[in-house]
Amino acid sequence: MTFHLKKTAFYLQLLALTIFMTSPGHVIAANGVPESFADLVSDMGPTVVNVYSTKVLTSSRGRGFNPFHEEQEIPEFFKKFFDMPTPDQPQPKREQKAQSLGSGVIISADGYIVTNNHVIENAEEIKIRLTNHEEYDAEVIGRDPKTDVGLIKIKPKKDLPHITFGDSDTLRVGDWVVAIGNPFGFENTVTAGIVSGKGRSIGGGPYENFIQTDASINMGNSGGPLFNLKGMLVGINTAIFSRGGGNIGLGFAIPVNMVKNVVDQLKEHGKVTRGWLGVMIQHVTADLAEKFGLDRPIGALVGEVMKDSPADKAGVKQGDVITKFMGKEINQMSLLPSLVAQTDVGTEAELTIIRKGKEKKLTVKIGKLQEDDVDLASAGDESISNKLGLTVQEVTPEIAQSLGIKDEKGLLVSNVDPDSPAARSGIKRGEMILEINQEPVETVKEFKAIMEKVKSKDSILFLTKKDDHTRYVVIKNN
Repeated sequence: MTFHLKKTAFYLQLLALTIFMTSPGHVIAANGVPESFADLVSDMGPTVVNVYSTKVLTSSRGRGFNPFHEEQEIPEFFKKFFDMPTPDQPQPKREQKAQSLGSGVIISADGYIVTNNHVIENAEEIKIRLTNHEEYDAEVIGRDPKTDVGLIKIKPKKDLPHITFGDSDTLRVGDWVVAIGNPFGFENTVTAGIVSGKGRSIGGGPYENFIQTDASINMGNSGGPLFNLKGMLVGINTAIFSRGGGNIGLGFAIPVNMVKNVVDQLKEHGKVTRGWLGVMIQHVTADLAEKFGLDRPIGALVGEVMKDSPADKAGVKQGDVITKFMGKEINQMSLLPSLVAQTDVGTEAELTIIRKGKEKKLTVKIGKLQEDDVDLASAGDESISNKLGLTVQEVTPEIAQSLGIKDEKGLLVSNVDPDSPAARSGIKRGEMILEINQEPVETVKEFKAIMEKVKSKDSILFLTKKDDHTRYVVIKNN
């Protein structure tokens, strides 16, 4: 008798649970999927804007040429949202007004808008279109190429709807996220997916700590928001991983905690000041973990400590494995540079390290990274370097680390005008310049001094290096 009563009670409970899960408003309990994102989209959709940036250029390239990026030395299957295939054969020169289309998100009622740096870089004119179809001219407040964050502002007729910042550190792999943007010009397109990874690095910069998502993201989503289910901003969509330039389920967003730090500095100073530790680090593999007394591959292995750097003064040594920074676990090497960069100069930060199998804590006073004080070699409108279409910069420890440059003396080619003597000679972004006219060059000052000796019609001999291979290149200065 007792058995039958228990069995009957079980079936009654099962029936009640089935009714609950299938009743209206409780679909999420039945299958784990939100019933609808409509309320979120209704609230947050008006915060998303269309960004148009235009530039007049003369191009020797054919259809598909992207005026806002030169070719990048990255795998072909990885594309920035605006990168388009270029034809193999050069086309006749022509002048055109090119238009780049992207997304942005309003962060304040008075018209501050966050987008990607690569959406607005080199633009002569930037226009913003709101969801109510009002259009405004936008002013660039500041750009940060290293994190790909851009801050622009419009002067609206009235207060604008704007986002609330979330906390990207609390995101978990598997959490639902919603992307809103303008893929291929289709305004206010909404896609949803999950966080499929965190702390991703895709080889495009020194401070990468991307949120990976399978929410459908395509060209034109760049600079648009990634929301959590509370409608709070958790990321800025910036890149895709694709063989054909379209979505295959691998999208990447800048974490909003990094965005907030950059935006605050751009708003106040127009540029970004970053913290500096002064170490060269590398990934910890399973084999290295075993050798350095770790129970699993974690942290950042210190391969070199810069003399008189904050790390050196704090007692960090070669062979230390940094496992925590200010209490945050360094579960992979790429997390450390971004955390340090976001830390205020002068902060006394606690490092947790593993040294010869034993845990140790050190206190380091964060220094100022000098990258923003290093001028690019583009002296003036009439400079030889500008006529060549070539921009170079000195190699900081952070740049060297991100590009795998070790003990190299020279200058890094940071930009090449796609329709310039430098581009026609075959010099590409990411190459190192070791000599100019057989004179060694290591600083921007030396670069400018050598260039001042060059006569207006002289050809210039460069010795460059890329991927451990050196070559001589002649640039015809005409």
